Amino acid sequence: MANVRAEEEGISVHSPCQAPPSSASSLPKEQSEVDLELKLLEALEIYPPNKLQGIHRHFVLYGLMEYLRRSFDRHFSSDEVLQLLDRFYNLEMLKPDDEELELLNQEEVFSLPQSFFVKEES
Repeated sequence: MANVRAEEEGISVHSPCQAPPSSASSLPKEQSEVDLELKLLEALEIYPPNKLQGIHRHFVLYGLMEYLRRSFDRHFSSDEVLQLLDRFYNLEMLKPDDEELELLNQEEVFSLPQSFFVKEES
């Protein structure tokens, strides 16, 4: 079905992908999408996607938002950045499951060992 639709739009699956002349006005929009994706990939060198889980998630997401804001001089919401990331990564895999949430929410009492408080006699 996609092949039929592509041929109807003037693009053959057997020829190099060329946009029909009628869509020439949409070129800047497509170019801005490419620029946006390239800047996002550049930002991922600094803020790796594997850190988008656990306690680092919000810091990495904020870093990506700021990188894109500085690059394009406009505000990007966290939802916009997550939608962009979803083009390249399966973000569902980054969400913690119930067992991980239990481990993260488990509290332990911390105390220093007694040997820390004992003064060494010289």
